[in-house]
Amino acid sequence: MSERLLTIPSKWRVSFAATAVCAALAAGLAIEWARTRAVATPAPAGPAARAIPVMAATARADSVAVTVSGLGSVTALNTVAVRSRVDGQLMRVAFKEGELVKAGDLLAEIDERPAKAGVEQAEGQLGRDEALLANARLDLARYRELLAEDSIAKQQLDTQAALVRQYEATVELDRGALDNAKIQLDYCRITAPISGRLGLRLVDVGNVVHASDTGGLVVITQVQPIAVVFTLPEEALPAVLEKLAKGEQPEVDALDREGAHRLAQGTLASVDNQIDPATGTVRLKAQFANDDGALFPNQFVNARLLLETKPDITVIPAAGVQRGAEGAFAYVVKPDHTVETRSLELGPVDGDRAAIARGLAPGELVVIEGTALLRDGSRVEVRGP
Repeated sequence: MSERLLTIPSKWRVSFAATAVCAALAAGLAIEWARTRAVATPAPAGPAARAIPVMAATARADSVAVTVSGLGSVTALNTVAVRSRVDGQLMRVAFKEGELVKAGDLLAEIDERPAKAGVEQAEGQLGRDEALLANARLDLARYRELLAEDSIAKQQLDTQAALVRQYEATVELDRGALDNAKIQLDYCRITAPISGRLGLRLVDVGNVVHASDTGGLVVITQVQPIAVVFTLPEEALPAVLEKLAKGEQPEVDALDREGAHRLAQGTLASVDNQIDPATGTVRLKAQFANDDGALFPNQFVNARLLLETKPDITVIPAAGVQRGAEGAFAYVVKPDHTVETRSLELGPVDGDRAAIARGLAPGELVVIEGTALLRDGSRVEVRGP
């Protein structure tokens, strides 16, 4: 009896399955209809639309700098390896590593006793030969008197005159030797040939140095003024050469590695005489006073060269310029707190400012942040400047 109650006829099972399929299809159609109705229904407009929060800036008339930028490195105007010009023992080092020195400052002293002995020897030789010359001249004067009295042969007078000339040449030679000995004595005091910053000491006191040593005692780099060598694309070369041909010296800013902070300001000094065919760039050199020591030899910098300044041009923050399939545009906030898409013709970019050649007028409000959800006609709420 219980087995009969639990058994369901096969025709009922088919009817139940068909009913379940129909119910699932009906539910799917209802969901699709609801989704289509939600998409097709437009979002409320006017005061009922939710305002999108944005930040905006006012376009204004200002001057804009037209610049070109390139990568560069700081280079010392002069670098000198200080070497000894005489052989001898290093007796004293008169400088501190890393300090600034001026041309002529004492750097080191070498044992000067051999040089002093050479000076004394040259002075003695000169005195001896000058005495011989003086005696020969007296004899020449006597021989002339005797020749006038016809007491000696003319050949003897000529021989004495030649001896006088020989002693005169010997005296000149001795004077040259004395001057050379004094120079060698001066070389025992090593002085700075240029003004600049000293490097690390390369030789310690007590060592014997030679004029033939290649390392030297210390290296001096001139850092005031200092130079920056940088590269620019060859397309920028005509404008640079035009300014140089007019006798102008374009301003050059040295920026840090990120290009965010200006380290120093200088002027363009020279342009290389050829373009690198491998990179299509040309090298330029700018000079900086570097009074504050902000630039250091071999430091990496970004160089920005000023070509011209355009006055009274419409300027907005660069963040307000948007890019689309049809080019640059901006979202302009209208008095009714809706935005309008405005096509732009861009001018030069000066840092975080963009010049607008056409499409905006000073005084108009441009969205600079929160543009992701904006469309033409969107209602906005301006927050911030």
